[in-house]
Amino acid sequence: MGLGGISIWQLLIILAIVIMLFGTKRLRNLGSDLGSAVKGFRKSIQDEGDDNAKKGDAGEEDPAAMREQPEQDRNKEQ
Repeated sequence: MGLGGISIWQLLIILAIVIMLFGTKRLRNLGSDLGSAVKGFRKSIQDEGDDNAKKGDAGEEDPAAMREQPEQDRNKEQ
């Protein structure tokens, strides 16, 4: 018994059909494109985290806290 009632043989048949339809070269290109996209996404998330850490070390305020400040001032005026 495999995933949700799908046996290993059924998965292998589906894999064989997909390979016959698209071919190994197209699947390889698709896999590398997907891998590059994930790698770029992870790098941008890591860079954003590094930028936030540098801002915290430099003593700058958090942009989210700066956005909240005018709302608090508006509440005081009312």
